[in-house]
Amino acid sequence: MTRSYVRKLSTILLDAVTDKDPLVQEQVCSALCALGESRPQEALSACEEHLRQNEKLAAPYRTMILRAMQTVVSSHISELDKDMARAVILLASSEMTKVKDLVCDWQQAASDVLVAVGRRFISTVMEELLHGLQPGILPHYFVVRTLANLSVSNVFGTVPFLTSILGTMLPMLAAAKHDTMRGVFCYALQHFSESTLEYLANLDQAPDPTVRKDAFASDISSAYDILFHQWLPSREAKLRLAVVEALGPMSHLLPSEKLEEQLPKLLPGILTLYKKHAETCHVSKSLGQILEAAVSVGSRTLEVQLDALLAALHAQICVPVESASPLVMNNQKEVLRCFTELASCSPDRLLAFLLPKLDSGSERTRVGTLQVLRHIINSAAAQMEVKQPFILSSMRVPLLDTNSKVKRAVVQVISAMAHHGYLEQPGGEAMIEYIVQQCALPPETEPQKPGPDSEELLADSVRAISVRTLYLVSTTVDRMSDVLWPHLLQFLTPARYTGALTPLCRSLVHLAGKRQEAGPDTLLIKYDGHVTLPSPYAIATRLLAVSSNPYLGDGRGAASLALLNVLHRDIHPRLGQRWATTIPLLLQYLDEHTEETLPQKEWEEKLLVFLRDTLAVVSDNTWVCQLSLEMCKQLPCYNGTPQEKNFLYKCVGTALGAASSKDVVRKHLQELLESARYQEEAEREGLACCFGICAVSHLDDTLAQLEDFVRSDVFRKSIGIFNIFKDPALKLCLVQSVCMVCQAICSSAQAGSFRLSQKAELVAQMMEFIKAEPPDSLRSPIRKKAMLACTYLASLEPALDEQEQMDMIHGCLHSVMAVLPEPEGEDSGLESLYQDTMHALEDLLTSLLRRNMTPRGLQVMVEHLSPWIKSPRGQERVRALGVSSRLLQSFLEHLHVSALVPFHNLGLLVGLFSPRCADLWPATRQEAVSCVYSLLYLQLGYEGFSRDYRDDVAERLLTLKDGLVHPDPATLFHTCHSIAQVIAKRLPPDQLISLLLTLVESLGDPDKHCSRAAAVIINCLLKERGNLLQEKVPEIVSVLRSKLQETPEEHVLRAAQHSVCLLASQHCEAVVSSLLGSPLPFDSHTCALWWALASEPGLTAQTLGLLLQKMSGDVPFKESRAFLLSGSHDRVATLLPLAATCALSEVMSVPASAPAVLELYPQLFVALLLRVGCTLGVQLPRNLQAKERRAAGSGKASRSLEPCSSAAGALQLALVRGGSEEVVQRVELERGWESLRTSVGHEEGVARLASAMAKFAGPRLPLVMKGLVCSPSSVYEIQRVTSTAFLAELLSSNVVNDLMLLESLLDNLAARQDDTCASVRRLALRGLANVASGSPNKVQARGPQLLTAMIRGLDDGDDPQSRVALEAMAGLVKLVDLVEPRDLRPVLLHVAIRIRPFFDSDKMEFRSASIRLFGHLNKACHGACEDVFLEQVVGGLAPLLLHLQDPQCSVATACRFALRMCGPNLECEELAAAFQKHLQEGRGLHFGEFLNTTCKHLMRHFPDLLGRLVSTSLFYFKSSWEDVRAAAPMLTGFLVQHVQPEQRPQVDLEHLTAALQLLLKDPAPAVRMKAAETLGRLVKFA
Repeated sequence: MTRSYVRKLSTILLDAVTDKDPLVQEQVCSALCALGESRPQEALSACEEHLRQNEKLAAPYRTMILRAMQTVVSSHISELDKDMARAVILLASSEMTKVKDLVCDWQQAASDVLVAVGRRFISTVMEELLHGLQPGILPHYFVVRTLANLSVSNVFGTVPFLTSILGTMLPMLAAAKHDTMRGVFCYALQHFSESTLEYLANLDQAPDPTVRKDAFASDISSAYDILFHQWLPSREAKLRLAVVEALGPMSHLLPSEKLEEQLPKLLPGILTLYKKHAETCHVSKSLGQILEAAVSVGSRTLEVQLDALLAALHAQICVPVESASPLVMNNQKEVLRCFTELASCSPDRLLAFLLPKLDSGSERTRVGTLQVLRHIINSAAAQMEVKQPFILSSMRVPLLDTNSKVKRAVVQVISAMAHHGYLEQPGGEAMIEYIVQQCALPPETEPQKPGPDSEELLADSVRAISVRTLYLVSTTVDRMSDVLWPHLLQFLTPARYTGALTPLCRSLVHLAGKRQEAGPDTLLIKYDGHVTLPSPYAIATRLLAVSSNPYLGDGRGAASLALLNVLHRDIHPRLGQRWATTIPLLLQYLDEHTEETLPQKEWEEKLLVFLRDTLAVVSDNTWVCQLSLEMCKQLPCYNGTPQEKNFLYKCVGTALGAASSKDVVRKHLQELLESARYQEEAEREGLACCFGICAVSHLDDTLAQLEDFVRSDVFRKSIGIFNIFKDPALKLCLVQSVCMVCQAICSSAQAGSFRLSQKAELVAQMMEFIKAEPPDSLRSPIRKKAMLACTYLASLEPALDEQEQMDMIHGCLHSVMAVLPEPEGEDSGLESLYQDTMHALEDLLTSLLRRNMTPRGLQVMVEHLSPWIKSPRGQERVRALGVSSRLLQSFLEHLHVSALVPFHNLGLLVGLFSPRCADLWPATRQEAVSCVYSLLYLQLGYEGFSRDYRDDVAERLLTLKDGLVHPDPATLFHTCHSIAQVIAKRLPPDQLISLLLTLVESLGDPDKHCSRAAAVIINCLLKERGNLLQEKVPEIVSVLRSKLQETPEEHVLRAAQHSVCLLASQHCEAVVSSLLGSPLPFDSHTCALWWALASEPGLTAQTLGLLLQKMSGDVPFKESRAFLLSGSHDRVATLLPLAATCALSEVMSVPASAPAVLELYPQLFVALLLRVGCTLGVQLPRNLQAKERRAAGSGKASRSLEPCSSAAGALQLALVRGGSEEVVQRVELERGWESLRTSVGHEEGVARLASAMAKFAGPRLPLVMKGLVCSPSSVYEIQRVTSTAFLAELLSSNVVNDLMLLESLLDNLAARQDDTCASVRRLALRGLANVASGSPNKVQARGPQLLTAMIRGLDDGDDPQSRVALEAMAGLVKLVDLVEPRDLRPVLLHVAIRIRPFFDSDKMEFRSASIRLFGHLNKACHGACEDVFLEQVVGGLAPLLLHLQDPQCSVATACRFALRMCGPNLECEELAAAFQKHLQEGRGLHFGEFLNTTCKHLMRHFPDLLGRLVSTSLFYFKSSWEDVRAAAPMLTGFLVQHVQPEQRPQVDLEHLTAALQLLLKDPAPAVRMKAAETLGRLVKFA
């Protein structure tokens, strides 16, 4: 049976090979290999038989089986007997040659089997293969290919057969007509030749050391003739490549005479292939092998072919290299290898060919030539050694090339030269200079990225590769030390090498360090014979100057300072000890900063201190003078770098300051003054700093030099004076003439009937004269005379039209009002002129007013004066108020009221003048009171009082007027309040609102005193007359809001807030309603008004109460039309509750509202919490949605309008103001506020809030509970849910027990179990279970009641989604460990049976809760469970193991816990230990390893459970979860793997095998893979 069962398993797996998924196919093959590991003979036999019996099996599947066989054979070749080996060989041979056509994968797999078997059974394999290699008959393609591969895998076993193989195969070459066969023959000859060469190279290890190269010469020669002469000219590219690949190794086996004879034909034949093939790597490789063979035999024919070879190879090396193409890269390597061979035999001709091409016009040619040159310098060093001078001289042309690719190649050649001694020869200095030049290239001018048409990708810029080369040559090539030092020093000072300073300094530091090690006390720089080296002064100056910009050029500051430190002895012998201390500090400072953080001025100052210290240490005037001279010489070098030149000027000043020679100092200063470029700002500043620093030590000399320079200045300045004079006499004469004429007309008796036809033109001319006068000064009487003329003209007929009159008023006011006052003590004539001009203006305006003695006429005139009344300039306000006072007096004096008419604009006019009573200028204040005084008497006049009537109230203004001369601010505003009282008593009720609205406008007055005065008057009026304004409250509130938007000043805000408070003190409900009517979202000004109400202790509680009524008195939402039509839950918030909620937030955001909030704490908390609940998912109206999006897009930090968020925000504020800030913080920390606002997380958010309340606001809970307990009667289901969630969470805290609320809470929640809402019932269960957390000592007393409630929840049939049952399971988890065992025992089995179906629920929560409860039930048994429950434990073991692979992490975690709890009840210490080890929380689980261990212990201690466990796992073969379905066969496989064979009867092997076979057709590839793997393990039962 064993054999037949293995055969059956193999058959099942072999049938599954046809799976469509490659991974499954691979696993099936692995399973076959697993069978082969245990039973290699049987597995191979089954595969062999399957292939023989299934002739129609498709080639791809046959290929996989053959590959499996090859794996088994390779691993167990030593275990195969000859019969099995022969069967496999025959099968593989048959598979390989079954069809004549090529099916490469299939036949290659069969060939690989033969090659694998051939490693041991070479004779048998060779015998089978040679049967297919019959003389005169072309063999199968793969027979030849297999022989070739066999020769490589078993060289020593195959080579002895090669003579006979070649003898049989060579006659067939001529008969091979198809390119495919010719190609495989070439493949074979290539590998035969390579194997032979390897055999000959290792004769000491060969089984037959007598084999000689000559034995193959004849056959290889014959084969060569056919391949070269007949096949190489083929048109088929693949064949030509196969031929050329073969000719390379074959050339080593050809007789030397034959090779010499054939080279004149062979080499051109190979070279022609370069033109026929795009991919030439194989051609180059073969050519290299042929050249190697030719060189090894000392061929003379190469000389003849050399020109053609060089030309062809050079063309190949000049092909652009694509970095992504390995074939092209390999071709270049092979071509360079060919050049190496040619260099070894003909170096002279090679150089004669290469070096002229360095001057080619083609970039590719130049680059390719340089690449070859670099290669032969490295690879043929011995041959090139004597050619070094010639090569160096030929490099002069490339050194001048500007192409970046050529430059890179030149740098690489120079690098190779450095390693082989070239640079030590004459001309090497030019190479070094070239490297330095490339290091000095500016980085920004180099191409960063090649364009799309670029032929190659530059790996590095020229500068980068040059920098790297210079440093490597300096540090790694020892022989270059004497070449580079001190030669590199001469590149430090020239400006053109500035870009190379950093790499130069680094290389010089390294080179100097080496020399210091050799002789620490000797000078590093020997100037003997090195006239081009810079002096110590030049080096010091250069390095110090460039250090001023330390991060430029890859950090040249640090590099320069480091070089200075190394050269201290050469700069001056005294500097070593001091610089050893100071320079490291400067370097450390640079390390601590970056280019962005370095304070430039501070850094330059540190360098100047370093210079001063250096000069002080040297203390040698000659040395200092030489240094200063060098600094001056180098100044022009920095014309392109203003910052460094500026710093060098400072260094010059520092050096001159240390010099003691006055002549030297004056000479240098004079030269600096004469040579400076004064048009450059940085240079001017630098020169000034230089003189300033120098003057510290040489003040007299510095000043004297400056004086000399000033005297020698050749520039002279010329000044042009232009005087423009215009005589106003003619103009004044004209005006006076007009004035006199008009005056005469007005005085005549015919004035009333006279019509002046030119009146309009004269008025226009007078206005032109007025406008032409300077607006800010008064120097002539033209203005006065012109206005007098206009006064007379205005009284004549025809009358001016309204626009002309307005233009006249406007022009005159602008001409006079803006005139600047004359300083005190000036000409009294000007003062008189000014007074006369003002009187002329007043007369003009008065005359115009008299022509329209109506309230409307008066208002028009005042409107013209209004801008000047509100002017920010005091003198203009004084003049405007004075003119206004005169106009009002004139109007009052000439008022004749024939009938009682209303003075309808009294309020507007009083509102304009009254705030001026607090003006900064005393005269303005007095004139303002006069204006108000006149207006009140005008009102009395319009009411019918006679002109001589004196009102006691109005007369008080005259008394107050006297007190406005020099009052302090307190007195001033008190006076304004008194004035307001007068106005309030005399103002008609119908004018009150217009006055208030005008005063509100004055709140934005630029003069803050006037603005505050307006506020004082408004508040006084509201206080005195506010009871009359109930109907006007909305209008007043609206105007205040608008004013705040226009003028967001702090004092205006305070005034508006005070006004609102005064209104609210008399009409609170009207104010609240008006503010609630403001557009949502509330703008900052509306919010400020709410804050005002919150800040008034007498109003806050009343306001909060009204807002609570508004919020709760209307429905929270309305169903939209979409809901009514479609049934979707689309709810839209109602505006009034939403606005009230926002208002509550604003009121409670003010700290002063705390007492009122504390008073209404329970009502606010309950109302807002329920408001949060009933606005879940409620949308804003569409117009508000758009506003909310705009506010979010603009980034304004306003409160959210979203209904639920606004309610939650208000609730937070209520808690903060009610003293429960810790509650808010705790909920925020737990992200509870976010949850509270979402439908999904609302219950969790409420629970977080309740928990925080219980912890931090316990004393508040009784009244809060009282409000929430009433919520079961709410018509809104969500409000019942919210209240239940809150109450349920309270039970998790012990505070309810401390407050003696536990019993009432339990009873309330128990009653809610009958609620129609499943969520309420579920939350009620949660609350009952929370007793375990809050009052665990009460659980035992209530145990039966609590367990009954939970079991009732388990059996809840009114919840189709079983959420109540889920809560019951979670509750039982909490209660199981606390109830009395006697109470638990009767229900234990019932609960276990009831929750078992949930193990495999489609819902993750149910699986997780039921499995975790199962774990707690096991934990409660404490390892002493009854047999009936133990049966449940055993029954749940397999599901728990498999659900460890549950797709949901929480379920897998619950399984871990449950298995750990089950362990003790199974009474197996090893199993319990394994569960504890592998299933700890937070530890990663390798499921396969754990399952393997578990099955091992189960089968060791409970072998009788095999059948039951396998049966249970079979159930999960049909699981809906792929991972669980894949884990089930894994469990079965491991159980089988560890069970003893005698337990086999427990398993229905046929049923199991059939089930696994069915799983092989599962839609999930992973499942099919595990099924195949398990089938491989079933070999245990074989």
